[in-house]
Amino acid sequence: MADRFYMTQKGYEEAVERLKYLQTTKRAAIVERIAEARSHGDLSENAEYDAARNEQSANEGEIAELDYKVKNAVIIEENDDTSAVHIGSKVTVFDVDLEEEETYTIMGTTEVNAMENIISNESPVGAALLHHKKGEVVTVKAPDGAYQLKILNID
Repeated sequence: MADRFYMTQKGYEEAVERLKYLQTTKRAAIVERIAEARSHGDLSENAEYDAARNEQSANEGEIAELDYKVKNAVIIEENDDTSAVHIGSKVTVFDVDLEEEETYTIMGTTEVNAMENIISNESPVGAALLHHKKGEVVTVKAPDGAYQLKILNID
């Protein structure tokens, strides 16, 4: 895992709220389901018990990961600078190979949302765009090969 996780103030607050929910409400609900399943007798063939234990394991894993990210969060300040791409920038690019435009918002890993084109600063596209200026052509090194994007606009 990385040592720093870049987040907006809003993203940080959402992560803290999610962590609190997982540690209290969800954890308690899972413990209750485990106790209920345990009361049904033989645990060796109790699918309800196994499912609740698996959910507990997944929840504890998510708690550990989110806790680590919150503890190592770097809050990024709102920035109106549009001279170069930075975390928080909304960038319109032109894909030279596909001949199409796309707009991405570059954020930290905890605030990624592919459905809204919010990408990570650590993703191939995000990393390639960082610190570049409008008009520049950057090369994205993706797992299936490199391609070029021209930066059309930075908001």
